[in-house]
Amino acid sequence: MAGLLHLHSTLLPSASLLRQRGGGGAQAAAPRRRRACRVEAKIREIFMPALSSTMTEGKIVAWNASEGDRLSKGDPVVVVESDKADMDVETFHDGFLAAVLVPAGESAPVGSAIALLAESEEEIPLARSQAANLSSAAAASPPAPQETVAEESSPAPPPPPAPPAPVAVSAPAPPSPAAQGGARVVASPYAKKLAKELSVDLFSVTGSGPGGRVVAKDVEAAAASPQKASAAAPVAAARPDVPLGSTVPFTAMQGAVSKNMVESLAVPTFRVGYTITTDALDQLYKKIKSKGVTMTALLAKATAMALVQHPVVNSSCRDGQSFTYNSSINIAVAVAIDGGLITPVLQDADKLDIYTLSRKWKELVEKARAKQLQPQEYNSGTFTLSNLGMFGVDRFDAILPPGTGAIMAVGSSQPTVVGTEDGRIGMKNQMQVNVTADHRVIYGSDLAAFLQTLSKIIEDPKDLTF
Repeated sequence: MAGLLHLHSTLLPSASLLRQRGGGGAQAAAPRRRRACRVEAKIREIFMPALSSTMTEGKIVAWNASEGDRLSKGDPVVVVESDKADMDVETFHDGFLAAVLVPAGESAPVGSAIALLAESEEEIPLARSQAANLSSAAAASPPAPQETVAEESSPAPPPPPAPPAPVAVSAPAPPSPAAQGGARVVASPYAKKLAKELSVDLFSVTGSGPGGRVVAKDVEAAAASPQKASAAAPVAAARPDVPLGSTVPFTAMQGAVSKNMVESLAVPTFRVGYTITTDALDQLYKKIKSKGVTMTALLAKATAMALVQHPVVNSSCRDGQSFTYNSSINIAVAVAIDGGLITPVLQDADKLDIYTLSRKWKELVEKARAKQLQPQEYNSGTFTLSNLGMFGVDRFDAILPPGTGAIMAVGSSQPTVVGTEDGRIGMKNQMQVNVTADHRVIYGSDLAAFLQTLSKIIEDPKDLTF
């Protein structure tokens, strides 16, 4: 669901009312009763919306409308990149997009004005005059820290402040390639989904939408191109993923991850490791993999079942003075995506069967990679899983996300020589898990008991399919 623009009404009198106010006292009193019945023109400030609880600023990915375009309530006006996702934002009122204050590619704090919406076409010049005044005031203020990056990337000195009349700052950015700096693709959610279905590399597509945004027709055209099959692989192989020698500012998502990681340093944490034999789990996975079950879903289900018996490990401390026994077991799973890291949440994982849980996980991953997750789908986790086993990593430590009690790092399952109960030497598949926990509310004995329970569930996984 697209977000709604935050609008603030600035009531400005119409031209006829201004003429009436220029008359004498007696003449001004006469139309007073009529004025009370008149509808005054409205110029609304379109604010940068808060798309998540941790969002402090947003980046304009693209404007879906140009200055002067008529808008109806519910129309998608702008695409905003928050700290977690790109979201189409809708207008909450009818009117005309009179002036764009923050062009595509630039950022603005949450709650600041990014455009002006005029109620009628006649009020557009008045709104643009107001935008010019705002731009003039911004030019007179001290340069923002972000300007330093622009100066470093361009050898020419910054131009002097422009006069208010042209209102150049409000013009939408011209079309540009979809790949910005080789780091991300600016594309509509549907275009991303279509590209995945048609196996089109978005980095090779030039967008025709606002601000160079890739839209569905661009993907369809690329898919129909005879050069797609031969060109897709070389382009992907030759694309530099890292711009060597340059300084790249954080994306909104990377900035949010950085902020959370710094905040986690204030939490007193400790770590407990455990070795779990996975032979039975591996066999179960082979049997039900064809039904769409993923190993991630199996681990999430096993973890949720263990948390039912150890609610303190599912608790959290947010104020430093108390802790909360969370009423739901919501397993957040870390997923690396283009330009950052996000944790889609399997809500009520203990109550869902493994097949439903797997389908839900697949949907969440697709939405995460298309940057379409809704806030409740990534900020409601009560326990976090971080799995690097698919990369062959045998063990690692994870950093505790703020506001949660514990996170479990899962390594790969590897053949290991072990001693059997009858005193012989045998071979078993084993994996290492390390849990990082908030020591203010969770103690070593709590984690030890939880890991024992988890080990029993994984080593005898018959209950995972019920």
